[in-house]
Parts: sequence; structure tokens; C-alpha cells
Amino acid sequence: MVGGRSLGRRFGWLWTSYAVSTLGTWLAFDALPLIAILVLHAGTPQVSLLAAVGPAVGAVLALPLGPWVESRPKRPVMVAMDLVRFAALTSVPAAFALGGLTFAQLLVVSVVVGAAGIAFTAAGGACLKEIVPPQDLLVANGRFESTTWTATMLGPPLGGAAIAAFGPVATVMANAVSHLLSAAGIRAIGGPEPRPAPAPAPAGPRKRLRAGEVFEGWRHILTDPVLRPLFLNTALVGGLIMATSPLLAVLMLGPLGFAPWQYGLAFAVPCVGGLIGSRLAPRLVERFGRHRVMLTAGALRACWLPWLAFTGPGASGLVLVMAVEFGLITCMGVFNPVLATCRLERTPADRAARTLLAWSVSAKAAIAALTALWGLLAVLTGPRAAIAIAGVLTMATPLLLPRAVPAERSEVSGGPRGGR
Repeated sequence: MVGGRSLGRRFGWLWTSYAVSTLGTWLAFDALPLIAILVLHAGTPQVSLLAAVGPAVGAVLALPLGPWVESRPKRPVMVAMDLVRFAALTSVPAAFALGGLTFAQLLVVSVVVGAAGIAFTAAGGACLKEIVPPQDLLVANGRFESTTWTATMLGPPLGGAAIAAFGPVATVMANAVSHLLSAAGIRAIGGPEPRPAPAPAPAGPRKRLRAGEVFEGWRHILTDPVLRPLFLNTALVGGLIMATSPLLAVLMLGPLGFAPWQYGLAFAVPCVGGLIGSRLAPRLVERFGRHRVMLTAGALRACWLPWLAFTGPGASGLVLVMAVEFGLITCMGVFNPVLATCRLERTPADRAARTLLAWSVSAKAAIAALTALWGLLAVLTGPRAAIAIAGVLTMATPLLLPRAVPAERSEVSGGPRGGR
């Protein structure tokens, strides 16, 4: 019963809030690009700009929020970020109803939602530390992980049905309401919240934020002998996996002739592996030890991507994609909560928000850069060869995993899913 025990009412409210907002996000997956296409009749360059630049600029704008989040009680910050996302998303159906919706507004909404989401995740790290004892962090992170894969599996199909019935603007409104409900759940956590020590006041008459405070998260990650290789490993693996996603879509929906519903099915069903892996993680750690599980699952998750280059037409090709994705996601389901717990335990409380924010921003930057690079590579080599190259590189990433883990630090901090 490692993963089945109760973590208390306060964690229950945090978990519920996370589940509601995550489901809302996946329900409205690709809703803004669809609005740009169907409502504003935007072309490919504009849609690509919305998909890439919005989240990237949001990540940049989130950088100075780290010290601000660090020096404030975390639950009010989380509520504020949920309300910011609610207001930004609600502006889309409001402008649509008034006939004033523009592409520029969609871009601004994408940026604001991205920045607020990163700040929310950073604040959520310290919040989890306050309400969950250190020995239960792995169980808590496993539950967040299982929630993520459940929402990933159910959200897009439900969102697609809602878009077909009510249009993409309705799903954006549903996403907005999910953040409002999330804010209410966080407020319901209740209980005292320790007030963090205020951040050091910057020198100078204008009291500008010092660069060292903004980049403290990266300094902590890159000077820690365990976090540094894990950081490089996860950035590279995540970037390469996501870089192949549009290439596989082009291959399956183009030359291989799969229908859109078959493509969606190929990635929805394997999410069951994430549920299985996240449920197994605490039991595996209890039996084999955290470092061995993290090293093994981290190495195994790097072995699946090359097989996607052999995807063929028909039922056999569909089964191959589903089997590969199931194996990959199962390994990720085990690895991710163990990684998150290790990261939480090695991050002092006074650097938690900045460290989680730095990790999140870096992951988004790696995905954006590698996706753009692999798009160019696919132009030169074709999508199948580009997928194969990404797979070969992924197989080398276990070399970046730490071979040994020193004794864990005494201070513990964290966030929903460890701030990934």
C-alpha cells in the first residue's frame, strides 16, 4: 500500500486543483491555433508563430518572477496566477462575442498564459513541501504524474468532441473555468502558511533586480553534482522526443495515409503506460532503491525512439507506434516522479521557486530549439531519417545520468510534479 495511503485533506485539495486545471489545459489542447485557423483564417506562418513564439516569450517573461515568487507566500501566488490565466483566456470568447478578436490578442494570451503557468509551477513547489512530509514526496509526485497522463489521454478526445459540437472558443472558456476552480481549490487548502524571508533588497537608488537573483536557480542546478547531469539529460531527452512529434505526424498523416483518428488513437491509448509507471514507481523504489530505479528507468526510456523510424502503413504500423509509445511512456511514468523527488530533496527551501522556474524555462527552450532544428533537418533528410537520427542521439543520453547519488540534503522543497 505504498502508493495508496492518504496524504491528508490539504494535499487532497492541492491534487484536485492540479487535476482540474490540467484536464482543462488538455481539453483546450491546440484550441488557440484552431481559433486562428477557423475564425481568423490565419495562414501557416501565423499559426507556427502562435505555437512557438507565444510559449517561448512567456518563458522569457517568467524569468524575473522567480525571486518575486520566492519571497512571497506561495498559495496566494498560485491563486493569483490561476486568476491571471482565467482573465487572459476569458478575454478570447469575450472578444469573439463582440466581434473584435485579433491574432495579436491570441499571441498575447499565449504569452501571458505561458508565463503565469511557469510561475504557478514554481510556487507549487514550495507549497507541496509545506503540506507533504518528506517521506511522502515520491507518492505525491507519483499521483501528479498519473494525473498528467490521465488528462493527456482523456483531454484531447473530449476537447475534439467539444470543438466539433461547440467550436474551439468554447473549449478555451472551459480551460479558463478550470483555472478558476483550481484557484478555489488552492484557497480551500487552509491552514497556516509560513512567510518566507524577504529577498535581499537590490543595491542602487532604483532598486533594480539583480541578475544573480534571477539566475540563482541555474547556478544551484549546475553546481549540484546530481542535479546537473539530470538537468542535461532531461532537457535533451525531452527536446528530442518532442522534436520528433511533428515529424511523425507528417509521416503518418501524409505518406503513410493514416486517418486523423488513427493518429490520435496511437498516442492516446499508450498513456495508460504512464498510469502504470507512476503507480509502480513508489513500489519499485521501496524494493530496489531510488537511484537504481531512476538509473534503470532513465536508461530504458532512451531505447524506444529509434523504432519509430520503422513505422509503416496499415495496422502493423499503427501497432508499432502504439507499442513504442506505450513502452516509452511507461518508463517515463516511473522515471519522472523519482526524478522530481530527487530534485525536491536536493533544493533548499530558499531557492525552490527559482530552481523549479529555471528547470521549466530550460525545458521549454530545449524543446523549442530542437523542434526548430529537427524541422530543418527533416527538410534535408526527410522525416523518417530525422526521426532515426533523434533516436540514435537519445540512446546516448543515459551517459548523462548520475552514476552515484551522494547523501540527500536535509532541506526539502517541491511542487506539483516537481515543477517539470
